[in-house]
Amino acid sequence: MMDIAISAKHISKVFGQVRVLDDVAFELRRGEVLCLAGENGCGKSTLIKIINGVYTPEAGAEFQFGDDKVSGVTPHDARHRGIHVIWQDLALFPHLTVAENIVFDDYVASPLRPLSRKKAHDEARRIIGKIGADLDPDMLVEDLSIAKRQLVAICRVMRAEAKIIFMDEPTASLTAREVKALLDIARTLSAQGISIVFVSHRLSEVLDVCQRVTVLRNGKLVGTYPTEGMTQARLSELMTGRELTQEPRAAGKVGELLLELQGLSRTGEFEDVSLKLHRGEILGLAGLLGAGRTELAHVIFGMHAPSSGRMFKDGKPLALSSNRDAVAAGIAYVSEDRLNLGLVQNQSINMNTAATVLPELEAPRFFLSPKRIRQLTADWIARLQTKVSNAELPVSSLSGGNQQRVVLAKWLATKPDVLILDCPTVGVDVGAKQGIFTIIRDLADQGMSIILISDEAGELWYNSDRILLLRDGRLVEEARPSDIKEEELEGMINA
Repeated sequence: MMDIAISAKHISKVFGQVRVLDDVAFELRRGEVLCLAGENGCGKSTLIKIINGVYTPEAGAEFQFGDDKVSGVTPHDARHRGIHVIWQDLALFPHLTVAENIVFDDYVASPLRPLSRKKAHDEARRIIGKIGADLDPDMLVEDLSIAKRQLVAICRVMRAEAKIIFMDEPTASLTAREVKALLDIARTLSAQGISIVFVSHRLSEVLDVCQRVTVLRNGKLVGTYPTEGMTQARLSELMTGRELTQEPRAAGKVGELLLELQGLSRTGEFEDVSLKLHRGEILGLAGLLGAGRTELAHVIFGMHAPSSGRMFKDGKPLALSSNRDAVAAGIAYVSEDRLNLGLVQNQSINMNTAATVLPELEAPRFFLSPKRIRQLTADWIARLQTKVSNAELPVSSLSGGNQQRVVLAKWLATKPDVLILDCPTVGVDVGAKQGIFTIIRDLADQGMSIILISDEAGELWYNSDRILLLRDGRLVEEARPSDIKEEELEGMINA
């Protein structure tokens, strides 16, 4: 039996009238890789912040670190005990080098006697070697990929002598190869006796790297289970409290040709792409990050001009000078970057929903009609079954899944007949994912044409009528889910 790194009991937390955590217990062993799982809003982040000393739990909480029993933790205590959290935003300094980010705490601790550039470089090299990462200490962080920034964040907490590392959605923006490299580093750290807690909605990765999984649901502990023998379906059921069944999209009749690309290219991004999209069809677009998927979507949506090639819609030439032209032509695009490009986080749910159709919501004398905005939002909340307590609240108050429904509402309000969805379930929990794909299938059944981009082979296999594979900016294969297995599709993508 492994030694216990953290044992926490009777952890509760109340915000106002809401009990976010209710008598939760949590245990982490030394050198263990553990998953903390649950739907958005189940209390995972609150529990992490309590263990990290950011929040104070309700009276009665008990903590044990090794043989040391305490009733509470402060941020200073947590850091002294080697507890660190790598949040999704990574909290790095993009204008500083890799080495400067790794040893940054030294500059803060002794601002009048900072490390020399050589010592900083040498120390960074030592830490990089310790985790076996491929990093250049002299590169600026802003020039690194997301995957390498993750490694810099890990190196920084290792420099701070981390014993316990919480990682919040560490693989959300990584390619399959980058995910494998990160999981290998997690195993390396585990072998060195460092405990790691993964928070991830990607259940296949959880089952691959973690020894156990602790499940929260609605602020309560469901239980802690070994991952050996655990299936994604069973874990999804534990997280949601209901059985989630997923069936491939039934092959149905698609309508006439709606959108066609002929030899479309954009220098340095993709080349000679030709495809056809029919009414009521869900066309999956697969490929690793960097294959040109998003860049192609940007051209179809008028955000960038192609270098060559032609587009047609309803058999007529389609020339787009901007995304406004695309919206006018009946094309909508849901970006993969929901937080920065999809929504204005500090604006209300009402205003985010109405943002794309404000001219249609004007009252006399060019003022916006609050009543019409509220009615529009209420209609889409009902149609998409978005969980909203008050539409005047900032959209940032919603869970990831409900935020994504607001993004969908915003673009569906423009009444498109072509909808481009770029990784629509990034950062969305398993229960919310199923709800979003139910909406997408219903839209297609109603005649909307959809281009679905996803990093997950399963999402494409279950929800597409056809799947096109992009590799290095070129379309290389076409497949139908009825003709291949999900595992075969995954192999094609990662070949």
